[in-house]
Amino acid sequence: MIHVIATITCTPSKREAFLVEFRKVVPLVLQERGCLAYGPTVDCAAGLAVPSSARPDVVVVVEQWQDVPCLKAHQVAAHMLAYRERITGLVQHVAVQVLDPV
Repeated sequence: MIHVIATITCTPSKREAFLVEFRKVVPLVLQERGCLAYGPTVDCAAGLAVPSSARPDVVVVVEQWQDVPCLKAHQVAAHMLAYRERITGLVQHVAVQVLDPV
């Protein structure tokens, strides 16, 4: 199993519009072979001892996949290609981390 953390920086004031489009694709992704978890998250005020700041234009997608080949197939799935076209103009930057649990 692998974990994926995708940090998406939205165009200012476009996070909600982005989330509308993202939520449309979630059920399709969850049906993909090897997808164990896939969902959007946003910063919350947790009041922890470690200071953190809210990022109003950021969405962090937390994913779990069976393996890297399943993740690679996800990247080229037809619904993901269509989704990427729909979010043009809503996203400024995407950073992806692929992690092995130890």
